[in-house]
Amino acid sequence: MSHHLMIYTDGAARGNPGPGGYGIVLMWGQKRKEIAAGYRLTTNNRMELMAVIVALQSLTKTAIPVTIYTDSKYIVDSVQKGWLQNWIKTDFKGGKKNKDLWLQYHELAKLYHVRFVWVKGHADNAMNNRCDELATQAADGKHLLIDEVYEAEKA
Repeated sequence: MSHHLMIYTDGAARGNPGPGGYGIVLMWGQKRKEIAAGYRLTTNNRMELMAVIVALQSLTKTAIPVTIYTDSKYIVDSVQKGWLQNWIKTDFKGGKKNKDLWLQYHELAKLYHVRFVWVKGHADNAMNNRCDELATQAADGKHLLIDEVYEAEKA
């Protein structure tokens, strides 16, 4: 029986921009893995995107079907409504944000069969709630990482 990889992701920022974090739960059959990290200054959307990127980067097999559950309309709409393809074509003109992360996602997505499913945030989805918990704990943690690109753009 072939397993299907399910990934739950969430991002959080205190203040937006402010300290932020992401949470990821990867599920492959009975196996489950959690990943989280916090950043000292970032945005909610960057953390949502970073969660998806890190989740894909953590995979050891390519060319497998991957379903990503996120409560980020920004991500789901950007990918499914073709906005991202458009931004890439026009080199993110007009101040479209998060070019660095979107380009990273775009390259990674070529290696997988990625499907996004939008889930309502802070509702009754246990995995999404766990990701939210991981993301906020990471954002509130010590030893926060630096979102280099974001801080450089703001400087």
